[in-house]
Amino acid sequence: MKKSDDKINIQQVLQHQISLEEMNYIQVSQHHDELIAIQYIPSKLNTISLFSGCGGLDLGFELAGLAAVIGEEAALEAFQSKEAYDTVRGQSIFHTIYTNDLFKEANESYQTNFPDSVFQHSIDIRKVRNFPKADLVIGGFPCPGFSEAGPRLIDDERNFLYIHFIRCITQAQPDVFVAENVKGMMTLGKGEVIKQITEDFAASGYDVQYRLLNARDYGVPQLRERVFIVGVKKGLNFHYHYPAATHGDGLLPFTTLQQAIGDLETMPGPYFTGSYSSIYMSRNRKKSWDEQSFTIQASGRQAPLHPSGLAMEKISKDTWIFPDGEEQHRRLSVKEIARIQTFPDWYTFSDGGNMNVTANNRLDKQYKQIGNAVPVLLAKAVATSIAEWAVPFVAQRTNEQTQQLKLF
Repeated sequence: MKKSDDKINIQQVLQHQISLEEMNYIQVSQHHDELIAIQYIPSKLNTISLFSGCGGLDLGFELAGLAAVIGEEAALEAFQSKEAYDTVRGQSIFHTIYTNDLFKEANESYQTNFPDSVFQHSIDIRKVRNFPKADLVIGGFPCPGFSEAGPRLIDDERNFLYIHFIRCITQAQPDVFVAENVKGMMTLGKGEVIKQITEDFAASGYDVQYRLLNARDYGVPQLRERVFIVGVKKGLNFHYHYPAATHGDGLLPFTTLQQAIGDLETMPGPYFTGSYSSIYMSRNRKKSWDEQSFTIQASGRQAPLHPSGLAMEKISKDTWIFPDGEEQHRRLSVKEIARIQTFPDWYTFSDGGNMNVTANNRLDKQYKQIGNAVPVLLAKAVATSIAEWAVPFVAQRTNEQTQQLKLF
């Protein structure tokens, strides 16, 4: 088959799946909870968060919006303490009004850590008929079908939930949107998937760009590459700039595991226990103290190893061992992976509280939330350009609205 024929076939599959998704949501959509509790504030950039999870992307945006108002140093200092942060977080230029996610424990975590002014919609996004008006839409649509570790099928139905992200922006009409996904999306379907997705977003009236960013370049102690798709409403006087790296060669040194979790070595908190599968032992799972972590996975069983002890040893193709014995090694704890994802220590994660399941099962709920999250400092870096534009933009909009009211 010619390369051009491959491309045509991929495009046909994509279009077919998109049509099915659009048809299906029309058939199953229904009213769920009238959105009467939305607290839209004209003097803020009001935000919708889709697939919000436990709130990593949202927290990073909120922090960037706070730094744009009160200054970087003051914002980061307040961020160290929940009490201090809660006294100033309301000054952030970003104001989250609506979130949507199905993950029960993640929603519980979000509710614990964010103001109760946020309207949480805990239902399947395909059943949300009406999204509220907003100025900004953010979210990392589910990505198992795009993952390099998964089957990477272009006809995997999970790959088409982005259609509902687009449906949201067509209703909410935000000035800007930010969508996050895994690196594998860029090569899926020989590049046709990312092309189709960006074209679909652009067709909704936005100038769209995308870029692959590595969290390590922004102070996150982790090798984690993610795609960020950013759209700006056509005609808006704003050009989004992706963040320049702050860490690396000629810049600040990369943040190491020693700096991030060294103080937790003797008091790590709970961690997932149990044997290591042949799949787990098929590659190196341990970084040294002076390196950055492997990507944090959404699974306790697949969590990277703590850096203490001897390095793993490769004895054959796809086979590694613990040269000093399995008992000398452990997986990173929940608190440690939260640190590696740059959540502050005050951020708490629900385990569901079901004492009828094992401790490992409860812990896995936390690992999943944290692993699925966007690292807070990476989110902050992505949000900075928008936050700096939003401060004068919102001030001008508020002033114009005030002048209009005076005329009546």
